Amino acid sequence: MKPVFEMVGYAGSLLVAVSLMMKSIVRLRVINLLGALIFVTYGLLIRAYPVALMNALIVGIDLYYLAQAWRQKDFFSLLKISPADEYLRRFLEFYQPEITRFLPEFRAPQDENILALFVLRNMVPAGLFLVRQEGETGQILLDFVIPGYRDFEIGRFLFRQNAWFFRKQGLQQMVSTPGSAEHSAYLRRMGFKSQADGRFTRRIEV
Repeated sequence: MKPVFEMVGYAGSLLVAVSLMMKSIVRLRVINLLGALIFVTYGLLIRAYPVALMNALIVGIDLYYLAQAWRQKDFFSLLKISPADEYLRRFLEFYQPEITRFLPEFRAPQDENILALFVLRNMVPAGLFLVRQEGETGQILLDFVIPGYRDFEIGRFLFRQNAWFFRKQGLQQMVSTPGSAEHSAYLRRMGFKSQADGRFTRRIEV
C-alpha cells in the first residue's frame, strides 16, 4: 500500500502548490483547503500524526476565512470619470501588461467620446469599463478587473444589476472583441453570444 500512500501525499502537495498560484484569495483558500484535507488523510494513513494535526489546523483556518468571505457583503458602485482623467491614464499605464494579456489589441482611446467607468468594490477601484457609444450600440473598448477581484462579481454588477444605467444612456446592446481565450470565456459567462464576424454581443435587458 506504500505507493498508494505516496500518491495521496503527492496529490496534497500538488494542490497546495497550485493554491499558491491563485490570484483570487477565495480560490486560494478553497484549493489550499482541499490540499490540507488530503494531507490530513495522508498523515493518518502513514501514522504521521503531527502532519495530520498541522494540516487539520490549516483546514480550520481556511474554513474560518472562507466563512468570513462568504458572509461579507461587498459594496459595489460606479464612478464615472472623464476619459482625460490623470488617474485613468496612470491606471492604464500601470496595468498595461495585464490588459494586453486579455486584450492584445487594446489601445488607450484618444478621443473624449467615451463612457469611462471605474467599478468600485468596497470603494477600491477594482475594475475599469470603457465603452464607445455608436447609436444604440455600446462598443466595449475595455472591460478589465484587477488581480484579486476576478470572481465574476464585477461583471455581474455591470451587466445585470446596472443594465438600467446603460439603457438610460440610450444603449440597447453591447459589442466586444473576443480578446484572449480567457476573455472570450468570461464574455460567454456574462451572457454574450458569439457572432459570425467573431465579435460577441449582448442585449441590455432590464
